[in-house]
Amino acid sequence: MNKPLLAALATLVITGAGVAPAAAAQTTSAAPASAKAAQSSAQATPGHAQTAPAAKAVDFAGTVALSNCSGSVIRFPASADSDPALVLSNGHCLETGFPAPGEVIVGQASSRSFGLLNSAGSQVATLRASKVVYSTMTDTDVTIYQLTRTYAQIKSSYGISPLTVSDAHPVAGTAIKVVSGYWKRTYSCAIDGFVYRLKEGGWTWKDSVRYTSACNTIGGTSGSPVIDTATGKVVAVNNTGNEDGERCTENNPCEVDQSGNVTVRQGINYAEETYQIPACFTTGNRLDLNAAGCVLPKP
Repeated sequence: MNKPLLAALATLVITGAGVAPAAAAQTTSAAPASAKAAQSSAQATPGHAQTAPAAKAVDFAGTVALSNCSGSVIRFPASADSDPALVLSNGHCLETGFPAPGEVIVGQASSRSFGLLNSAGSQVATLRASKVVYSTMTDTDVTIYQLTRTYAQIKSSYGISPLTVSDAHPVAGTAIKVVSGYWKRTYSCAIDGFVYRLKEGGWTWKDSVRYTSACNTIGGTSGSPVIDTATGKVVAVNNTGNEDGERCTENNPCEVDQSGNVTVRQGINYAEETYQIPACFTTGNRLDLNAAGCVLPKP
């Protein structure tokens, strides 16, 4: 996993919680091959005004810093401004510890606090959870908190809008940014492809996102939203990477294909898709794991 910060401190030499290690300071701006191809195509058509679609400005607004991880204030396509706001992070960022393989936590009491960031990455507020709506590390790696404030209240007080979670499966080659509220760092790369099964220790995740190598995420970036730069929507949540080249061990996930073949990609990082989450929430941002189209694991 992109370890929660307390675990990351065992392997990172840092001088303070606000000082990023050198690896975190490296952000990349190189366009993925698909974007370069689109630009070349537009330039190769004389007499026409064709240009590649402009990317959305992606900044820190709506992201949050947890005590040991990153996250974001999210809404779904059908959410209303009057709904209680939600925060998305990883299952392995849950304050009560990693959910066991097969464990699903619903409606757990929580008063966890989150530092809300503005577009420049400055903290403008402290938000507080009222409960853990959903948390698991089975099939996916997510925790969703409900806050004590609505989207409208947050917008009115701080001028910050939530990030919208896309309800469409992401596409290989898509330009993305991984935005870490903890480190206040942004990683730019593309979706390299999808992993049938990603195994790490006792956990298995389905249809995971594999990044191209430029997204060299580190401990503390766990839970960061993965944002499609063309739409500005969340398409995944950052969660892990193979650090040492080991096979299927903690902090060294391995890829398993449909035939059971195992591939290890040292230095490559991954995220878990989020498109399936909106179908599990109904009016009022209420979780309904029995809703039509909801495929999240049940308790």
